[in-house]
Amino acid sequence: MTETLPGAAVPNPLDEAAITAAVDLAVAAIAAAATLDELKAVRLAHTGEKSALSLANREIGALPKDQKAAAGKLMGASRGRVNKALADRTVALEAENDARILVEETVDVTAAPRRRRAGARHPLSTLQDRVADIFVGMGWEIAEGPEVESEWFNFDALNFKPDHPARDMQDTFFVEPPEAHLLMRTHTSPVQVRSMLERELPIYVLCPGKVFRTDELDATHTPVFHQFEGLAIDKKLSMADLRGTLEHFARQMFGAEAQIRLRPNYFPFTEPSAELDIWHPGAKGGPSWIEWGGCGMVNANVLRAAGIDPEVYSGFAFGMGIERTLMFRNEVGDMRDMIEGDVRFSEHFGMEI
Repeated sequence: MTETLPGAAVPNPLDEAAITAAVDLAVAAIAAAATLDELKAVRLAHTGEKSALSLANREIGALPKDQKAAAGKLMGASRGRVNKALADRTVALEAENDARILVEETVDVTAAPRRRRAGARHPLSTLQDRVADIFVGMGWEIAEGPEVESEWFNFDALNFKPDHPARDMQDTFFVEPPEAHLLMRTHTSPVQVRSMLERELPIYVLCPGKVFRTDELDATHTPVFHQFEGLAIDKKLSMADLRGTLEHFARQMFGAEAQIRLRPNYFPFTEPSAELDIWHPGAKGGPSWIEWGGCGMVNANVLRAAGIDPEVYSGFAFGMGIERTLMFRNEVGDMRDMIEGDVRFSEHFGMEI
């Protein structure tokens, strides 16, 4: 006889009481199934190839001809009863499953949708690109250089004397070991020196980038900030060319009514040197003169350090802080807001990609 499920007896296909008992057991198991997975297991146990009813059905072939008809009729009715119970329970469980899914996966179409905030570049980055675009439009090139810089490029080539205060540990981040003479650049001026050494004359470059100084973090200072510096080297350049360039730039940045003024000052790498002030009608608290940056004619010693003859060529240079420009251009009151990474700060400027 074919092997049956453990504990299952194979009823004689002519034993109506045994067949009825097997059917009743199957119907009871079907009714007790609480899920579609449980019902599947019951179906396999009571109607599968090794179930008692299936094995009993196989025994019909071995019966005498005069007994086969009665046995077939009994088994057909029994299996029909089990299949009907399975079909009814399947319909009921599927309906219960659909109802549960409707509850669990209900979407409240009246609720406000969850909107993902679109990412965007930081306003400092977009402002730096705007500055670069203005100068590229004037025919200038963009120059970049390393942030870990040689002391010679950062100070010596720019006419900073060995005893200049900017070389003190209190003002500059030096890199160990000291004999390497490396530091975190304190301005982007070393890029100007590299440009003079590497490029053919004449030179018109804008040098934007990150710089480092030992400043305390407060509303108007941060130890890591951004600058853009410009350098022009050509024959017969003068302070008039410098002023015209800066005036055009200021009006591109702040509007046609913006004005600039130059006040005498001192910088080691320019002579004469000047402080650059900006006036524009959109200034916070009303129009007023605001210090913007420094500028001047490139010092002859700087030209000589780069191998350029100051008797033939002259040049001008200028530099401004991008954070400072953003502060009075867009009325930002605290520089710390720029570095905290709060998306609400960027949203104030429009989520420009």
